[in-house]
Amino acid sequence: MSDEARGPEVITQEEIERHHQRLLREAEAAGYHLNPDVDFARLLARGLLINARRHGYQACPCRLSTGVPAEDRDIVCPCDYRDDDLDEHGVCYCGLYVSGAVARGEQEACSIPERRMPADQRRQGTAAASPDESEVPAVRALPHPVWRCQVCGYLCARTRPPEICPICRAGRERFERFM
Repeated sequence: MSDEARGPEVITQEEIERHHQRLLREAEAAGYHLNPDVDFARLLARGLLINARRHGYQACPCRLSTGVPAEDRDIVCPCDYRDDDLDEHGVCYCGLYVSGAVARGEQEACSIPERRMPADQRRQGTAAASPDESEVPAVRALPHPVWRCQVCGYLCARTRPPEICPICRAGRERFERFM
């Protein structure tokens, strides 16, 4: 029986290793860190590959995805919750991404609470956040502050600035609130 006939769960060790290395390169290039427990990170890489085969996108392997891209958009890795989880707990929900302190062994990685609202509440929030176009003000309040790297000008909208600028690698202390 071919690997394809067995279903999406059959992922070779070579595929897992290639994907893990890709995730590692992308994380480092953007100023993030993958979990230093390589076996654990590879297990998560496998889960991402399985979800990519099942659904066509890399839904978080630690959350139940629906297979409907619009409903799962917030949990496509890296999920919408990663940065807040890293800032508050030093690790994202599934544990793939960790803070610099965790990567250096200065802080323990731990399990954290789920930030994602239940599906019915997410749907209600989406409906409430999509008013009639005639009611949309010219300037809408942003859900997060916008931070600017004082070194290279990189802009990002999130609760806090990134630990490291993904463009020039400047530290968080070099960011200023832009909006």
